[in-house]
Amino acid sequence: MPTNTKLTLREATAPDTTLIASMHARSWASAYRGMLPDAFLDQTLPGERAAHWEARMKEIVAGAGCVFIAESGGDPVGFACVAAPDETGSALIDNLHALPGFRGCGAGSAMLDAAAAWAQARGARQLHLSVLEANTAAIGFYESRGWTLSGSEPDRLGGVDVVCLRYVRSLA
Repeated sequence: MPTNTKLTLREATAPDTTLIASMHARSWASAYRGMLPDAFLDQTLPGERAAHWEARMKEIVAGAGCVFIAESGGDPVGFACVAAPDETGSALIDNLHALPGFRGCGAGSAMLDAAAAWAQARGARQLHLSVLEANTAAIGFYESRGWTLSGSEPDRLGGVDVVCLRYVRSLA
């Protein structure tokens, strides 16, 4: 990312659905290469993410959460989705993605901060998220920002068995 370009955040709206799905698929195709099958990342994922976000944005617009889009010079460079706090006062960071070429520019931290403020304003006392155990870059990012490991569980993604790690961060 050019250093002279200002990073801005905005809340996504329903017309951003296709953009969000595209950024999600592009981010996974880059970040999860070698962790998930190439055929899944290149062929299945774009359509699967489009269908996912078509349904998810309807929920978001109805009040289930918020999506923030990070932009640099007016161009989208990433997004984060945060769900409304659950009955325990914890809000799920459902997605946090910076596009290839924009990782390390501060977009991820800015989006996490915005998501935390949004959740805290709605009564959240904690944030939680899941990250693939093999995604060491993301784990390092979260741990460097005060997130702590609270558990793990097996899952299946792209036709392969994976382990998802649960991380939490207090908002107190």
